[in-house]
Amino acid sequence: MADTAQADILKNFTVTDSGPSRKRLEIEVAAETVDQRLRDSVDTLLEEAELPGFRRGRVPKALLEKRFGSNIKNEARNQIVAEAYQQAVEKSGLKVIGDPFGTQLKDIEIVAGKPLKFGLDVEVQPEFTLPPLEGLELKRPVLEVSDTLVEEELTKICLNEGSLESHDSSKAGDYLTGNARMVDQDGVEHYNIEGAVVQCPPDGGKGMILGVLVGDLGKQLGLPKIGDSATISVKGPEQHEVEALRGKDLTITFEVTSIDKIIPLDRQELVTRFGLESEDALKDRLRERLEQRVKVQQATALRQQVARYLLENVQFPLPERITAFQAARAMERRRMELMYRGMDNLEIEQHVAELRAASAAEASQNLKLFFILNRVAEDMDVNVSENEARQRVAQMAFERGMRPEQMFNELRQSDRLQSVFLQIREHKALDAIIGKAKVTDTAASEFGGQGVQATD
Repeated sequence: MADTAQADILKNFTVTDSGPSRKRLEIEVAAETVDQRLRDSVDTLLEEAELPGFRRGRVPKALLEKRFGSNIKNEARNQIVAEAYQQAVEKSGLKVIGDPFGTQLKDIEIVAGKPLKFGLDVEVQPEFTLPPLEGLELKRPVLEVSDTLVEEELTKICLNEGSLESHDSSKAGDYLTGNARMVDQDGVEHYNIEGAVVQCPPDGGKGMILGVLVGDLGKQLGLPKIGDSATISVKGPEQHEVEALRGKDLTITFEVTSIDKIIPLDRQELVTRFGLESEDALKDRLRERLEQRVKVQQATALRQQVARYLLENVQFPLPERITAFQAARAMERRRMELMYRGMDNLEIEQHVAELRAASAAEASQNLKLFFILNRVAEDMDVNVSENEARQRVAQMAFERGMRPEQMFNELRQSDRLQSVFLQIREHKALDAIIGKAKVTDTAASEFGGQGVQATD
C-alpha cells in the first residue's frame, strides 16, 4: 500500500476574502491522488472485512466495492479533504479558528478518475493591535456573605430540591408539561417535542419556550388547564444558532398534558440529606459555598472591567451577521460561564434564551471579545491542562451538588468539554492582565451593588 500520509497532495489552492474575519479556500487534489486513496481504502477493507461465507481477508474485492462503495468513498474523501485542508492552511499561514467542516463536508463528492475540487469558508483570527496591557486601574468589590443571603440560598435550595404536586389548572409560577410544535411562516416544522416543559411566568410577563424568549409569554400562554392548547407567536431571534429560524415569524403550539407546582423540601429533611446535625450546621455549609461564590464574583467583576477595556480599545471589522457556528459557540461560552458562577439550570437557560434574543450589536461584541481574548492568550502563551479542566469541573459540580467525575463524564459525552478548556483559557488570559494591574478594593454599593449572586 502506498504511504501517502505525509506527501504533499495539493495540486492547487487559492485563498480569497469572503468577509470580515473570513476566508474562502478553494482546493484541488489531483485525480491520481484520489484514485490512490480509493485503492488504499479498498485494500484496508480487504484486510479487515468479514462477511458470511468468507474468511477474514478473503472477501472478493468486487463484492466489497459493491457492498461498501459509499463507505469507501466517504472514508477516502474525509481523509483527502482533512489532509489537503491542513496543508493549505499551513502553506497560506492562515490563523484559522474553529472547525470549518460539518455541513460543508457533506456537499463534497469524490469520483474515481477525476480531481477532487472543493471550497471551504473558514473563520480566521483578524489582524489588530492590542492596547497596553500593564498598569490598568481596576476596582474589586468587597462582598460580604450576610445572614440574609444565607437564608435566601437555603430557601432556593429547598425549592430546587422540592417535590412536584399535580394540579388540573395552572397558576403563575407553575410548570406545564406537554407537546410543543414550532413552525415558521412557510409552514416548515422545526421542533415537535413531547414532554416539553414551560413555566407560567411568575409575573405574567416574559418567559421561555423551546429555548426562545417571548416578551409577552404570560399573556399568550395564559393559565391553561390540562388538555388546553395555547398558540404563541414570536419572531425568530436574529442570533439563534439555527439559521433557519432567524427573523422568521414562528408559531408555537403547546398542548398541556400535566401541570405541576413545586412544593419546597422541608428544611429538616434537607439537613438529613446533607448528613448534618442541625439547620445551623447546614447554614454554615451554605455560607462556605457562598464565600466561594464571592471569590468567583470578585474575579468576574475584575475580568469584566478588563473585557470592557479591550472592547473599547481594539478596533477591527466584524462580520455583519454572525454565522450559526459563531452563535452556537457564543451560547456555549455563556452557558459554561454561568455554570462556573453558580447559576442553576433554569436560570442558565433563561440567560441563553436572552442571548439568542440579543441585538446584532451585542452579538458582534461577544464575537469581538472572543477574537481579542484568543489573540491575548496566543501572545501570552496561555495553555490549559486536563488537570485544570478537572478542577474547574469539580468547582462547577460542587455548586450543583454533583460528583465531579459524574459532571466531567456528562460534559465529555455531550462534547462540551472543549468549552470548559476555552473558558479557562480566556479566564487565564484575563487574569494575566489583572496580575499586572493596579487593583483597588471598593464597597459593593459604590461598585454597583452586585452582591454575591451571578450577574450578567
